[in-house]
Amino acid sequence: MNSMLTPPFGVPFAFWIAMAGVLGLIVGSFLNVVILRLPARMEYFWRRDARDMLELAPDGEAAPPDLVRKGSHCPHCKHPLAAWDNVPLLSWLLLRGRCRYCKAPISIQYPLVELLTGAASAIVVWKFGVGWQAAAGLVFTWILVAAAGIDFRTQLLPDSLTLPLLWLGLLASLVPLFVPTHDALIGAAAGYVSLWAVYWIFKLATGKEGMGYGDFKLFAAAGAWMGWTALLPVIILSALSGAIIGLLMLKTRGQDRSVPIPFGPFLAAGMWVWLVAGPQIFSAYVRLLGAG
Repeated sequence: MNSMLTPPFGVPFAFWIAMAGVLGLIVGSFLNVVILRLPARMEYFWRRDARDMLELAPDGEAAPPDLVRKGSHCPHCKHPLAAWDNVPLLSWLLLRGRCRYCKAPISIQYPLVELLTGAASAIVVWKFGVGWQAAAGLVFTWILVAAAGIDFRTQLLPDSLTLPLLWLGLLASLVPLFVPTHDALIGAAAGYVSLWAVYWIFKLATGKEGMGYGDFKLFAAAGAWMGWTALLPVIILSALSGAIIGLLMLKTRGQDRSVPIPFGPFLAAGMWVWLVAGPQIFSAYVRLLGAG
């Protein structure tokens, strides 16, 4: 279903693509906060709840900063950052990747997440136009960026991201924006069960855990947004990208093969690519088979 609307006020479509890119840069700056702070808050509340269940006395640990109210600060010198230090992408470039106050290096993660989110947001609007599909696609994109960033850093896929993504996909199917409800429901169930089965087969065969439960929920979200027919191509794209990046990491970093590599970022990438370019990829594959 194409829900594209005529661009408001007769403004050229290129303007809305550019605005989506700028919005993505701004959202990407916030996603950096989510990526850094959400795992710390999750661990804090896990420890607090565990102490409550064991009826232990509180340990007096202060809660980590929340996602919105606490302003940004340098992780090295703890100096609060001014508004002009937080301009997406531009501040990092002007400061040459160093804190204005203590000159400590600023992680490359910040501009990369902002740039990735901005570029992906612009592509979503270019693909789906100005309408409800694009709005849903932007939310889909932003949640995937946050989930992938957290998994890459901590090997955690928070339920607070994967489950809302799953439910939003099912709600979007009621319109439907991408796939009808029947396909979304089957896709969500099939996505979860398929990786759950792979997990247990691998664990029974090797005694090791090949992936986490968060991967099941993220793949279920893929089925909810794109239907059951998207599951196979998404997992193929994810596995191929994961294998290529994993081999590169082994070669360039000399990383031990026993060190686990999170699958969530590759799964998120496969999901996003298939949402915005699935039909084109499928058509190219069919043409390639015909030529062969």
